[in-house]
Amino acid sequence: MIKVSVFPKYVLNLTLVIVLLVFASCDNGDCDECFTPPQEFTFEIVDAESGENLFTNGTFTPETIKIVNTLDDSERTFRFISEDQINLIQIFEIGWETEIVNLEISVGNETLFSLYVDAQRTIEDCCSFTEFKEITIQNSEFEFNSESGVYTIFVE
Repeated sequence: MIKVSVFPKYVLNLTLVIVLLVFASCDNGDCDECFTPPQEFTFEIVDAESGENLFTNGTFTPETIKIVNTLDDSERTFRFISEDQINLIQIFEIGWETEIVNLEISVGNETLFSLYVDAQRTIEDCCSFTEFKEITIQNSEFEFNSESGVYTIFVE
């Protein structure tokens, strides 16, 4: 007599459930719902001695701001925020993709500072986000306020 072993029904059902969970844990619908945009870079430009905002006191005008990626000489877009006597420059398009930028921020003919960013766009557990490998500000003293996310650039 030949003995045939048959899996118990609960083992087959359990296996089916595990397989379904593995395939359902990361379908495209879930990934689209889990998206974190990259942080923007916000700068306040102040006089190193007085601490006055140089746009608020009229030393600089927003129309003369220029931001160039020195790696390919392309101009980068930015937003100038002017509210309640607080004037800020905001660069919001870094890190939407994996990239390295070396931005030169100038007003008129004066280079204020350089911003180097190594950004890597990553997908992990069906969630996409930007990991900043390196952020460096050169050619100027600065402070970073982690609560507001604003870099204060001190101009001599």
